[in-house]
Amino acid sequence: MKHLTRGLTAALLAALLSWGAPSARAVEPIKIGFSMELTGPFAVVGKTGLLAFKIWEEEVNAEGGLLGRPVKLVYYDDQSNPSLVPGIYTKLIDIDKVDLLISSYGTNLVVPAIPVAISRNRLFFGLFALAANDKFHYPKYLSMLPFGPEPVKTLA
Repeated sequence: MKHLTRGLTAALLAALLSWGAPSARAVEPIKIGFSMELTGPFAVVGKTGLLAFKIWEEEVNAEGGLLGRPVKLVYYDDQSNPSLVPGIYTKLIDIDKVDLLISSYGTNLVVPAIPVAISRNRLFFGLFALAANDKFHYPKYLSMLPFGPEPVKTLA
């Protein structure tokens, strides 16, 4: 778990630094938005995934946050339903004003969010999705998909 949380933290820091996240006062949290399958057929995966995100959030904040700012997770239940995903990501960007977008798990729940990220020119991390960006070729889409016992340490 520590290896995963350190990797996620490093990836997010690198992305925020290189991307140039919207400036904010140091006391404002970095808001990380995502949908998660908390109900429906993929709820088992989503609930365990959310638990991992919350553990990461707690550990990062206990160590002083990212870039000296606390992190705050903003998420909504996509009900394991891809048709709900675009509306959730629109809300995360337009209403919740998140700084960074992360997907829920799997290609069928990642692909519907990519056009929203593209339309708003936002950085988007996809989790465990195969070929999700093949149709779009969006340069601000980063896939986090480890392979094998010694995965290559890259973002595709």
